[in-house]
Amino acid sequence: MTDRPLRIALAQINPHVGAVRRNADRIRAARAEAAAMGADLVVTPEFSIAGYPVEDLVLKPAFVAECEREIAALGAETADGGPGLVVGGPWIEGGKRYNALHLLDGGKAVARRAKHELPNYAVFDEKRVFDAGPHPGPCVFRGRRLGLMVCEDWWFPGVSETLAETGAELLISVNGSPFEVDKHERVRLPLAVRRVVETGLGFVFLAQICGQDELVFDGASFVLNPDRTMPILLPAFEERVVVTEWSRDGEGRLACAPGPVAAHLPRLEQIYAAMVLGLRDYVGKNGFPGVLLGLSGGIDSALSAAVAVDALGADRVRCVMLPSPYTSAESLEDAAECARLLGIRCDTVPIGPAMEAFGGMLGPVFGNRPPDITEENLQSRIRGVTLMAMSNKFGGMLLTTGNKSEMSTGYATIYGDMCGGYSVLKDVYKTDVFSLCRWRNAHRPAIALGPAGPVMPERVITKPPSAELKPDQKDQDTLPPYEELDAILHGLVEEERGVDELAAAGHDRATVVRVWKMLDRAEYKRRQAPPGVKIGARAFGRDRRYPITNGFTGLVS
Repeated sequence: MTDRPLRIALAQINPHVGAVRRNADRIRAARAEAAAMGADLVVTPEFSIAGYPVEDLVLKPAFVAECEREIAALGAETADGGPGLVVGGPWIEGGKRYNALHLLDGGKAVARRAKHELPNYAVFDEKRVFDAGPHPGPCVFRGRRLGLMVCEDWWFPGVSETLAETGAELLISVNGSPFEVDKHERVRLPLAVRRVVETGLGFVFLAQICGQDELVFDGASFVLNPDRTMPILLPAFEERVVVTEWSRDGEGRLACAPGPVAAHLPRLEQIYAAMVLGLRDYVGKNGFPGVLLGLSGGIDSALSAAVAVDALGADRVRCVMLPSPYTSAESLEDAAECARLLGIRCDTVPIGPAMEAFGGMLGPVFGNRPPDITEENLQSRIRGVTLMAMSNKFGGMLLTTGNKSEMSTGYATIYGDMCGGYSVLKDVYKTDVFSLCRWRNAHRPAIALGPAGPVMPERVITKPPSAELKPDQKDQDTLPPYEELDAILHGLVEEERGVDELAAAGHDRATVVRVWKMLDRAEYKRRQAPPGVKIGARAFGRDRRYPITNGFTGLVS
């Protein structure tokens, strides 16, 4: 046992799934930064050499071999007498494949620990690709016994109890830990307090920050001392390398000296920052030069444009107005003002000529049938084709602008306004869209590249939403008021409540049945929707997985 302070650097970094050499270089840079601050050990997030979640990539032997080579190279570099490293990555042993951490020091791997608790719920399916490791014991590092854990291992008491009982002096958990609204206060912090109370040990939670397809990882790494105080909290949605200093307290326990404690982000800023980071990394890591989107003068496209500019900068965002004979002058004015406020290029491509061409082409087939939703959907599909053509021609990814209320009820046109490569509003209900617009007009988040001040005219927020596919159309002609609709949808989707249960809670039963039927019928559309940022606890796609062909009506609880 040594009484010299132990300096542990927390490397809250942004890995790129599959870019093994890039990730190794980022770990090297974090180690160099930490070494300059006198660190003894640098801890990196779960599966940091490969990015997380790696999914079926880890089944490819060539990929695993590259991860092993880079981990070995990083290990060899620790012979320089600088800080040790904790690197996450695969570990193949005895015919089993583990999600593991590798403790590197003195030029080699001095210990490995495999993840014991493999999550297999919600967005996780690690049991498909990994084997569970045994309960780990502590790792000895420069005279200290460190209780190293991988993510889910600290969600249950068994691993931390084993580590404490076998002599660990400090618990360190490396994590992916995808974002959900208020997850820090609601889930992570109470759970960490529980582990500290159970073991009497200090606790380190280290997480990555990045966007990875539908998932966003917010970081917000923190430290709890044995007395349950929080001396360190890293900012959410930002890369940081911070050195923590651990010495023995009056009771002989390792405790962390006070350091930076970031401000907790309010709910709307969390959601907005998650959308920004998700889009930024999706576009950047997939090599798109920028994004393109249709700007209608409505609230969804206005918010999507603002997020795009904040994520990428105005020079990488291009908007298009696609007016029809039903587009109001107000909408054109509002779209143009959004573009001006954001400083982005906005082209105008009227779709009237295409509507006439399709009318002439289909007229002999349709005969005397009166116009109906077919002609409305045709307008949306004309816009989709036009936007995709511009995306193909200029290279920018088409950004979809639909929100969760629309995707829940099927109030969207497949192969029309659902066209695109990514959607920032996919898991955001319409009522939150209104709140986010008001918030962004009044605040510029730290993560933003866009302008300060209002990013859309007030009229965009206050006017009744409309698809403008026929004269005097309003969303509420087809849908219940959004306050009522979103409350019902939250009960059906996030809470999996039945119709009778929601009716008993005060909702009109007929309205609940109507909403449930729309939700049920729209599953086939959602299966063909682009990926989008997961915000809440039950996102479509990776979280909520319902069959398309489904005979269950669900009209009773």
